[in-house]
Amino acid sequence: MLVERLKKLSFKNFFILGGVLILKPFLIVPTYKGTRKTISTCNECFGKKHHGDTRSNAFRHALWNYLICEQCFEITGSIEKATEWSKKITDLHEDLSPNLKLAKEMDLHNNKIGRDLFAENHVVQLDHVEELQKMTRNAVKISSSEDIKAAKTELVYIED
Repeated sequence: MLVERLKKLSFKNFFILGGVLILKPFLIVPTYKGTRKTISTCNECFGKKHHGDTRSNAFRHALWNYLICEQCFEITGSIEKATEWSKKITDLHEDLSPNLKLAKEMDLHNNKIGRDLFAENHVVQLDHVEELQKMTRNAVKISSSEDIKAAKTELVYIED
């Protein structure tokens, strides 16, 4: 799946990704581990239904950011560095992936929810999957950028 995705990148986008990764090579493996764990967890919880602009996709984006932060925190020892890296890599993913404007905004919002959850709870033994599942059940269906802004700390989705 990762190799397929890399093959689809234009030379320019591949160069951009390489430039980001070469600056922090020690965070490549933790990012990969967080990504693999995200896909595995989402497949267990939702099957293949975590694609599209659904509640389960909102869960996936938040979990992905949480787990990248968690994995990178083990290396950096810094909440700020872990969350900055997660933002950088997942924002880059959104920039390199073709997506409609509202879907991109939704993904970026849900990414932030995951990073914020990590930053607020990294010290406690939070069951982040359970917490994100609760948030997913209470996710807000949106149809505009204004809806996303109004949702503030809630996961958002576009389609059922």
